[in-house]
Amino acid sequence: MSLEPPVPQFAADTADAIRTDILARLTPDHPDRAARITGFAIYRVTETAGPMCGLYEPSLSVIIQGAKRLHIGDETLVYDEKHFLLTAVGLPILAQIEAATPERPYYCLALRIDLAKVREIIAEIGPQPVSGAEVGLSMALGTATAELFDAFRRLIALLDQPHHIPFLADQIEREIYYRLLTGDQGVRLRRYALAGSQSSRVARAVEWLKQNYTQPLRVEDLADIAAMGVSTLHHHFRAMTAMSPLQFQKHLRLNQARMLMLGDNLDAATAALRVGYESPTQFNREYRRLFGAPPMRDIKTLRAMPAANQPVDLDIAG
Repeated sequence: MSLEPPVPQFAADTADAIRTDILARLTPDHPDRAARITGFAIYRVTETAGPMCGLYEPSLSVIIQGAKRLHIGDETLVYDEKHFLLTAVGLPILAQIEAATPERPYYCLALRIDLAKVREIIAEIGPQPVSGAEVGLSMALGTATAELFDAFRRLIALLDQPHHIPFLADQIEREIYYRLLTGDQGVRLRRYALAGSQSSRVARAVEWLKQNYTQPLRVEDLADIAAMGVSTLHHHFRAMTAMSPLQFQKHLRLNQARMLMLGDNLDAATAALRVGYESPTQFNREYRRLFGAPPMRDIKTLRAMPAANQPVDLDIAG
């Protein structure tokens, strides 16, 4: 299923508030070189790339130039300069950068979301209506506004004035959270930030899986962690992640095994055991189904690619 974003009503040059020549100067060699501000990164890619596997943590991602396609379970999100990407609960993804050239690179800003700070702002704003059905997938697109781009522009400016970062970065970050909470994805972010909602309970199960993906999974135990019935957990887990708990664990295992083979030069059997598989045959079958080739052939192909095309282990949405 492909989720194409609605067409937002805003000036076409909103993203131009952030000059790409400044981003080019800040990212000459490595995509996250300019991340002097905790949880903030600038990504630059000069050619189409992917699919790249990664694990997105709660974060906000804004494309300044280019376009990207994300595959989450059986869902697909496509976004560009007109939309931001909100990730409320960490998800394993496959990503493809669809618009990038040396003359017109892909630029993306990513900010890790501190849910504790979000809850502080929610308390200051006061009660807001969040009743009704759960909001579904924990990764969603919103309209990128001039106010949001302006806040990021000022955050980038601090990178040239590092002595101001301890005093001003937190204020700008709080402004960005405020813009999110009062924008078209505000209800979604509230649900995941506030304890006691169905979303936050499923988020506990997601976090447990991320920390224990190598362990055998009993869905009954996971339901206890989430303080939900098994069928209720299945329903809300799939709505939030586009996967069942078992599929989610499988994606975590296969993504990590791919990184181990690529980065640590492990063979397929060793990587399979390291991430929790008992059967190499099952590992090979599921790996091929997800990545389109047997493990070692896939790794050989990846190593022959330019660095920009290789999968990366992402912890925020770039």
